[in-house]
Amino acid sequence: MSTINSQDEEDTFKILIATDIHLGYLEKDPVRGNDTFVTFNEILDHAQKNEVDFVLLGGDLFHDNKPSRKTLHSCLESLRKYCMGDRPVQFEILSDQAVNFHYSKFPWVNYQDGNLNISIPVFSIHGNHDDPTGADALCALDVLSCAGLLNHFGRSTSVEKIDISPILLRKGRTKIALYGLGAIPDERLYRMFVNKQVTMLRPKEDEDSWFNLFVIHQNRSKHGATNYIPEQFLDDFINLVVWGHEHECKIAPCQNEQQRFYVSQPGSSVVTSLSPGEAVKKHIGLLHVKGKKMKMQKIALETVRTFHMEDIVLADHPDLFNPDNPKVTEAIQAFCMEKVELMLDNAERQRLENPRQPEKPLIRLRVDYAGGFEPFSVHRFSQKYMDRVANPKDIIYFFRHREQKEKNDNDLNFGKLVSRPTAEGMTLRVEDLVKQYFQTAEKKVQLSLLTERGMGEAVQEFVDKEEKDAIEELVKFQLEKTQRFLKERRTDAEEEKIDEEVRKFRESRKKNTEEEDEEVREAMTRARAHRSEDAVLVTASSDEELMDTGMKDTGDSDDGLPATLSRGRGWARGRARGARGQNSTARGSSRRGRGSTSQEAATSSRTYKPVSVPAKNMSIMDAFRSLKPEPSLNSSKSYSEDIMDDDSDLEDISIVRSSKVNQRLSTTSSLSKRGSQSQTSRGVDFESDEDEFDPFKSTAPSRRTK
Repeated sequence: MSTINSQDEEDTFKILIATDIHLGYLEKDPVRGNDTFVTFNEILDHAQKNEVDFVLLGGDLFHDNKPSRKTLHSCLESLRKYCMGDRPVQFEILSDQAVNFHYSKFPWVNYQDGNLNISIPVFSIHGNHDDPTGADALCALDVLSCAGLLNHFGRSTSVEKIDISPILLRKGRTKIALYGLGAIPDERLYRMFVNKQVTMLRPKEDEDSWFNLFVIHQNRSKHGATNYIPEQFLDDFINLVVWGHEHECKIAPCQNEQQRFYVSQPGSSVVTSLSPGEAVKKHIGLLHVKGKKMKMQKIALETVRTFHMEDIVLADHPDLFNPDNPKVTEAIQAFCMEKVELMLDNAERQRLENPRQPEKPLIRLRVDYAGGFEPFSVHRFSQKYMDRVANPKDIIYFFRHREQKEKNDNDLNFGKLVSRPTAEGMTLRVEDLVKQYFQTAEKKVQLSLLTERGMGEAVQEFVDKEEKDAIEELVKFQLEKTQRFLKERRTDAEEEKIDEEVRKFRESRKKNTEEEDEEVREAMTRARAHRSEDAVLVTASSDEELMDTGMKDTGDSDDGLPATLSRGRGWARGRARGARGQNSTARGSSRRGRGSTSQEAATSSRTYKPVSVPAKNMSIMDAFRSLKPEPSLNSSKSYSEDIMDDDSDLEDISIVRSSKVNQRLSTTSSLSKRGSQSQTSRGVDFESDEDEFDPFKSTAPSRRTK
């Protein structure tokens, strides 16, 4: 591979590219717990040794949306170790940083901060694993950005229109327009591209002199009709697309024949699923950009745990296995052991060549037992490799294809049949499961008010983002909207006519997907606002109780009191939850000490306002049950409790049970105008087997001018 001449160094960008690092994956595993942290250190070490201008990450830096303290600490430690120093940064930023980082409290790149000493800036978009969530829409990358160790860009705050404004960089005579778009639900982004609601802004001056680099984190492979982003949706003025989210390493730039840009798919730096795509050797890329020319240098990662995978079709070995043989299961087990031993020998030879690799490899043997065979005990088989394999419980995977597939094709093409086994190749989403359930459910349990799409979105928020009020708020929002619709139509108070109007209204909403998305967003905003309100109420109540505790006489002990009546930080929380389940007898007066009169009780009584605390472990069905009317919905009950201490102080604590336990705070989200620029939908996939791409050896490809 040719190297760039020293006189060209001042005009050449050197960029280290990596995606899907997934810090914290299996961090509690005794064998694989530190794999992601070790590999992340290796990536940053390569950046330091190659003296790159900056590091570009394509999303999913963290595996969990809320990473643990250990994961955050390890990430901060690595960034501080490798990215801070005295080496000067050789490029400058020409764009308005207040636009590029408008959501940050510190809207400028970290190396220009006078309080920090950054030698290697890191630019990163967020992925689907570490995307912003919660009432404040924050993510782990925002924590790193606030600390000044990372530059989080490519975040879109609008749900109606996306304007992607580039970060304009210049080094010598080379200028780069860096575009970024963090992870967005694929179906929503697909629809926005089709409706021309995505615009990539270009520099006003000399727009053809810029090298346009775009970082995206979406499905590249087609997982459904609209559950991916076709490459043809992207603008053709782009020079290189760095595609995150896909874990198979295809880092050599591959040209899209229609749009004429190149696509590089670095893949993940850690094995997160035992699938064929993860078995490809892991690489990161060192991108050189000079003028409009580029060169991608592949760098193999040496600290990645080796992963060996093999497939067996028992029906392909009739000379070895006969289903009618009573000892055929023992023969299959012996055959599988032989295959595993061969893979272990191969892994050991690779480890001897690279001592930095972890000692225990990942082994996966997929066995198709169709044709009348029976699987053996996987757990018993795994016990033999507990000390030799990093994944002993997952070594063997049994699956069976339908017999008709074998009958239709005598020459069984195993690659086509097992490329995506049911249990590990397909990614099932919560929205899809909800939709499938209602499509196959009986008529009596079909949705009559909500749509399957809206319910799927709400359940997804409930499961992934821990928005425990998502389902309830969606139901209430749809109910209010349907009631307003019926009032406007002045529908007669007949059950049949009302049902017919509700059905028509529901069908009209299903056709208008944009309006339905707006309804889901409004419901989610309500849920987040209510969660924030509850947190404020609980904090205020706890502080009030702490102040009250400090004012009380501490001369005598109250060890005899029940735990639910003790004063302390958790008193208000426990009382609010326990108020429902206790009767007036259990909550009656408890008198201790020297006694007191009713007049003394009246003079020292205090009244506390009720505190609404959401249930911590509400299930999906509980969210629906909470909407059902109760017989005592309009009535309120008052419980009183007198507590007398040894100094004859008496408190009358009155807790009023509200007719509705959780009051909702409604907020409305402002929606921006629609408008965009995009391409039409055309889908073509290209693959490249080249190890590296070096346009420096030839002239730059012809570009189309917009």
